Amino acid sequence: MTLMEALLIGGAAFFAGVMNTLAGGGTFLTFPALVFAGVPPVAANATSAVAVFPGYLGGAAGFRDEITAFNRITLLRLLAVTVLSGGLGSALLLVSSDAAFSAVVPALLAIATLLFAFGGRLRDWVETGHSHRPSLTPLVSLASFYGGYFNGGLGIMLLAVFGLGGLSDLNQMNGLKNLLSFVLSAVSVVAFSLAGLVAWPHALLMMVMAAIGGYLGAPLARRLPATWRRGFVVLVGTAMTLGFAWRLF
Repeated sequence: MTLMEALLIGGAAFFAGVMNTLAGGGTFLTFPALVFAGVPPVAANATSAVAVFPGYLGGAAGFRDEITAFNRITLLRLLAVTVLSGGLGSALLLVSSDAAFSAVVPALLAIATLLFAFGGRLRDWVETGHSHRPSLTPLVSLASFYGGYFNGGLGIMLLAVFGLGGLSDLNQMNGLKNLLSFVLSAVSVVAFSLAGLVAWPHALLMMVMAAIGGYLGAPLARRLPATWRRGFVVLVGTAMTLGFAWRLF
């Protein structure tokens, strides 16, 4: 890893930490930075998943009261589904070639960006009776499979499916998001590490920088309007989607 590559991925991880504190979507920066630093796409995705892994545990701990208030049977069912589906998604990544993975990345980034941008409207549409509310368990299963295969936008995806599945308490949703993300990432980290996909020097540097960015982003999060924060994430997600689509041609 050269000095310029270290500056690139370290800076991306720092601002990803800020983004995650502001609204989410930090992987929109960490994954592309690793690819542009020369890490192959599949390994870049695995390394990015490792880099954001520790932060989920702290987030879950911060919402432990909301998590323990959740129905225990439902929570255990969602955890089991997350482990199973996340493991299947990780297994699919392990057998994917860099070419195949690169081909689907723009679509995955676009899905995450669109869900972040319009997930609230879709939830409102369901709640006003225009559609039957889907069950939470299969929605979490789909989101976990997505997250096991591609970590980008996992938190955004989970919040969207929680809303569609009937959850409305934002603190409880955030707590559940962090808990399921931690469990899912733990499965992915073990699988990716055993397969030798993780670029550890890159991952360790990004862990440190993301933690610093997340801490320093907290005061900014209190000052910026929510619409500005969401708009910035959508802008970054759109730019990354177009950038990776352009690389295919």
